[in-house]
Amino acid sequence: MSHLTSNSTTENKASHYDVVVVGGGAAGIATSASLLNRQPDLNIVIIDPANCHYYQPGWTLVGAGVFKAKQTVKPMADVIPKKATWVKHAIKYFKPAQNRVILSNNQTINYEALVVAAGIKLDWAAIEGLPQALGRQGITSNYSFELAPYTWKLVTQLQSGQAIFTQPTLPIKCAGAPQKALYLSADHWLKHHRLNNIQLGFYNAGDTLFGVKEYVPALMQYIRKYSVNLFYKHNLTAVDANSKTAIFTLTDSEGSQKNIEKPFDLLHVCPPQLAPDFIRNSPLADENGWLSVHSDTLQHTQYHNIFGVGDVCSTPNAKTAAAARKQAPVVAENVIHCLNGNNPTVAYNGYGSCPLTVEKGKIVLAEFLYGGKVSPTLPSWLNEGTQPSRLAWHLKHRVLPAVYWHGMLKGREWLAKPLLTQRKL
Repeated sequence: MSHLTSNSTTENKASHYDVVVVGGGAAGIATSASLLNRQPDLNIVIIDPANCHYYQPGWTLVGAGVFKAKQTVKPMADVIPKKATWVKHAIKYFKPAQNRVILSNNQTINYEALVVAAGIKLDWAAIEGLPQALGRQGITSNYSFELAPYTWKLVTQLQSGQAIFTQPTLPIKCAGAPQKALYLSADHWLKHHRLNNIQLGFYNAGDTLFGVKEYVPALMQYIRKYSVNLFYKHNLTAVDANSKTAIFTLTDSEGSQKNIEKPFDLLHVCPPQLAPDFIRNSPLADENGWLSVHSDTLQHTQYHNIFGVGDVCSTPNAKTAAAARKQAPVVAENVIHCLNGNNPTVAYNGYGSCPLTVEKGKIVLAEFLYGGKVSPTLPSWLNEGTQPSRLAWHLKHRVLPAVYWHGMLKGREWLAKPLLTQRKL
């Protein structure tokens, strides 16, 4: 069992660690485990106030009735590496020039190296009327552990009417998730002979269905199959739960804006997202609020002994668990070199993966690098690449959860060995 520090014994006392890891999500735990696999005697502390650790990629399948919510959660204590210490507090602020962080209880923790894996903030409050409306009146989101089961309840109960699915301005974590909810819901209604009585709308604040063009044709086949009405440049800005109305801001080609009201019977919302407040308001952030790191080594652009991993980073990759799985070994390797007084040696190539569940039993497995370059892991004779695949569904449904819990979070770097950097440092 990992060591959980007692609040009563750590108040206002300074501690020193080789590595401080901020965040006990997928990126933070995977990086900690990879560090300890490389150097078991490292003194590592993981700082996170949460009681539970969630397998968030599973929530799409909870919203489709494939998984139960309880399959996607474990106590935080169960995933903290055995040789790491867990401090159950939040970060108050960073003092990078002094190599220290200050916790919410005013405790000071000093470090030789800092790994920031703080994740991303779901900004529900950015949509007027949404926070108090979630979970009632047909308003739901698979971006919430508590709400994903409600999505499935609404899908099974809806017989007819207007079903609206939204996607905000990027970046968001798992940019395909809003579509996944759409496709899986439509597949259920089609198979239960209800789709003809349900009008589907996908309202996207952006101007394209998916950012990597090679995957768009296969997705458009399903848009047509399910008779989905696509709306681009429509950003959800308010919700009126009592009248069951969604209010969108439409931006036209000349930049003019107007509000459009749409009635709904089911509304699946993907909230706007940004870096956590304690990152945006820190000296570690770039001008957009993200943790400012080099896109290859994931080393901070200003502080050589600070590294970023996961959704909080300023890197232009897709914010997915698959990206964190590839980033964690890179950060672990480079942190070890940093502790030894050397420059980073390995690089992250921007890999991201989005298993687009286009129907129950088939997935378009999107895999790509920086710049949207398609980069499939499996050979073409095993996986149909840009086309829907039953094998990819099996991977998503059966294989990837086990890889996550028993591989990634244990520091086992299956198909994730870091590559040497090509940049002269």
